Amino acid sequence: MRNTQSENICEHSLEVAFIAHALGIINNEQFGGCLDAQRMAILGMYHDVTEIITGDMPTPVKYYNDDIKGSFKMIEKTACYKLLNKLPDEMKPQYEPLFFRQSGDEYIWKLVKAADKLSALIKCMEETSVGNPEFSSAYESTKAAVDKLAADLPEVERFLSDFLPAYGKN
Repeated sequence: MRNTQSENICEHSLEVAFIAHALGIINNEQFGGCLDAQRMAILGMYHDVTEIITGDMPTPVKYYNDDIKGSFKMIEKTACYKLLNKLPDEMKPQYEPLFFRQSGDEYIWKLVKAADKLSALIKCMEETSVGNPEFSSAYESTKAAVDKLAADLPEVERFLSDFLPAYGKN
């Protein structure tokens, strides 16, 4: 889709990091959790690192069916190994837990994925607010996906009620 305001992967990843960090803090402070919000921020920063090698694949294509989804997951995993192997040996142990999901991080990754969806929703809101009709259907489908996440993740519901309205202001 044509953007009125361009966005690069660095800007997107930083926004995901900010939102993931906020979701971790919401979990800890408002729902009695004990998530590592700083780790969540770093995972948000690195969540799309494989796109350095794979490029950005549109979500509807990436998740079109289970075969394509499985193939793309394998491509992403291979890209993670390629990136990791480009690092000096002494640095690899520090980056491996950022490139590959760790046991016990399942809920953290759910929230990082939710942060990614929230970032996409914010982008759709920004584009539609300046009259870009190309983002109208993307807004509707992304909003539905975020609402579905909010039904299972109270942190997302809280973010939607407490923080999302500010993104509509100038």
